[in-house]
Amino acid sequence: MAQLPPGVRFIVLFTRDQWCRAFIFVLTFLLYASFHLSRKPISIVKGELHKHCASPSEVELNSYKEYAIQIQPVKKLSNESQCGWEPFDKNNYKQLLGALDYSFLCAYAVGMYLSGIIGERLPIRYYLTAGMLASGLFTAMFGLGYFYNIHNLWFYMIAQIANGLVQTTGWPSVVTCIGNWFGKGRRGLIMGIWNSHTSVGNILGSLIAGYWVSTCWGLSFVVPGVVIACLGIVCFLFLIEHPKDLSYSCKPSSSSKSYMNGTNKFRVHKPTLNLKETNNLQDPAMQCLLPDRENFTVPLNHNMAVNGEGGTRMSAISFIGALRIPGVIEFSLCLLFAKLVSYTFLFWLPLYITNVEHLDAKRAGDLSTLFDVGGIFGGILAGMISDRLEKRASTCGMMLLLAAPALYMFSAISKMGLEATIVMLLISGALVNGPYALITTAVSADLGTHKSLKGNARALSTVTAIIDGTGSVGAALGPLLAGLISPSGWNNVFYMLMVADACALLFLLRLIRKELQCKMDQTLFKEH
Repeated sequence: MAQLPPGVRFIVLFTRDQWCRAFIFVLTFLLYASFHLSRKPISIVKGELHKHCASPSEVELNSYKEYAIQIQPVKKLSNESQCGWEPFDKNNYKQLLGALDYSFLCAYAVGMYLSGIIGERLPIRYYLTAGMLASGLFTAMFGLGYFYNIHNLWFYMIAQIANGLVQTTGWPSVVTCIGNWFGKGRRGLIMGIWNSHTSVGNILGSLIAGYWVSTCWGLSFVVPGVVIACLGIVCFLFLIEHPKDLSYSCKPSSSSKSYMNGTNKFRVHKPTLNLKETNNLQDPAMQCLLPDRENFTVPLNHNMAVNGEGGTRMSAISFIGALRIPGVIEFSLCLLFAKLVSYTFLFWLPLYITNVEHLDAKRAGDLSTLFDVGGIFGGILAGMISDRLEKRASTCGMMLLLAAPALYMFSAISKMGLEATIVMLLISGALVNGPYALITTAVSADLGTHKSLKGNARALSTVTAIIDGTGSVGAALGPLLAGLISPSGWNNVFYMLMVADACALLFLLRLIRKELQCKMDQTLFKEH
């Protein structure tokens, strides 16, 4: 008998379950990368929407350049001024661009709270597909303003508001799906790698938008819109929401019903079971988050329902019930300030580089991708450390503590030259995006499958939406504050970001203290 080819031997090394997990990992990675790919163009195009006006002498000296531009295949539109694209060609352009960011992010923050609740009650595949198709439409709609010579500010704001609302379908859906397929064992590392889709999407969005920004900025929006819409169709055709959809089921024991959630089986015990009786079943990281007084069953306002096979399943959790899960409020408020910092960089970094390094919009956009490259390593590092230490809050606190001085150094060193800017972009990206990535992925999944839920995996989407929705409030405030503060100097913007990092750390202090106390108690218990 002939020996199997090496490729086939490699394939059969893995079970069908492992191949399915790998497929879902890659698919959800690509799906959410497309969301960030479609958000990034606005930050790249800002430098083109408003350009430094040329003086009369500069116009005379650059007459040959203007003639060269006129003979290009893509001609400058007749009503495009020397200062950019109306209405962003005025002196108040920073406020107008900030209003665009605020309209998108405010709609995103409001919609996120509703999205998680709706997502718990609808099939993820349909819900996510509809959101991606709608997002593709509204992303392309912004770019159509270039081709149809639209100069009404409200047109662009409505496109941003609509896009912000429909993009809220993405995060709760993909986190719920990936949480269903992967258990808690190495969740920090797995989700740290998986969460790099945010940075990958930002990088690809920057490169795509930068390719057309100087010649035809409308395509900087239309092309990403087409990409996310096409991936929405892929989502409809291939997304598998839960392992049980492939007939991965657990046989019920005599005392409880089992529910599959990734590699973990969550036992649904009798509702009267006391938390003291199950303390030995709780994982150390999550047990440490339980308040001292919570030695009784946590009422989470969810009901039992009978499924078609005679078993039981949990209904979707209520909003108030999700808030009562230990740690949800603290991590939500921490993310508010952490995301404020991250999204300020997302929307304003290319313009800052343009002003400081005096680069054109394309080169500034390309250089800004290094912040996201640093974010990839920061997210993976945060996941590895938190898995190793079994301390999510402490890991976030450590990186937030280092992020504030890194931001100060970035504001000072970035004016010394391009090489210094590159180094600080990588360091700042890692420290800023590390806690943000850990909270929105591993922490959200941990809390959404908390032991106090008694096996109700349907809480994951609601918990994720609450945490990310609260963070999105900060994401809306950050770029708005940057637009208001930047006219007084970029240093003041960095001071605002450092204060935000300090506030994020402040909200984690109670959880950090509890984790450290729990570790000491466990050490003393082992010694005795």
